[in-house]
Amino acid sequence: MGPPDPRRRFEQIYTEHYAAVAAYVRRRADSPDDIADLLSEVFTTAWRRLGEVPAGERALFWLYGVARRALANHRRGETRRTALTQRLGEELAAWAGSPADRAPGAARAAFLRLSDDDREVLALAGWEGLGGAEIARVLGCSRIAARQRLHRARKRLAAELAAADEDLAEYGPRAVRLAKESA
Repeated sequence: MGPPDPRRRFEQIYTEHYAAVAAYVRRRADSPDDIADLLSEVFTTAWRRLGEVPAGERALFWLYGVARRALANHRRGETRRTALTQRLGEELAAWAGSPADRAPGAARAAFLRLSDDDREVLALAGWEGLGGAEIARVLGCSRIAARQRLHRARKRLAAELAAADEDLAEYGPRAVRLAKESA
């Protein structure tokens, strides 16, 4: 008699011990999804390491050991994910609102009166710190077109600020010049 067929041996192990391993995992895991993932991991490990799985009843204890380690890894992963979620939540809370929301009232109002396209090109330049070539790639246009769009959007923003009787000097000499160009 030759060596046992690996598939048949795995099926036998699975059939004999699935219920016990499932009960073991079910008592220790929190959700049906976790249970399914853990059982899949246990029996995938058994298939990959089939040569190491002992014969008979000892196979069940070996599977319990695999399940125990899988549960420990799962819990460590959950702890890491929870910590990451909390850290990201804190960072996002610190960034509450967009940069437009944190701008002075008149600047925010002027920015929000612009078209979506103007706001996007200004945001790419101001908030994302992109240059003309990079803006062109994002917008899918030539560098010259991107520079023109940015220039025109800046002029319209300066005009909006001037129309609100905002002191453009606090926004810099470029804002003053752009407002004069658009007048």
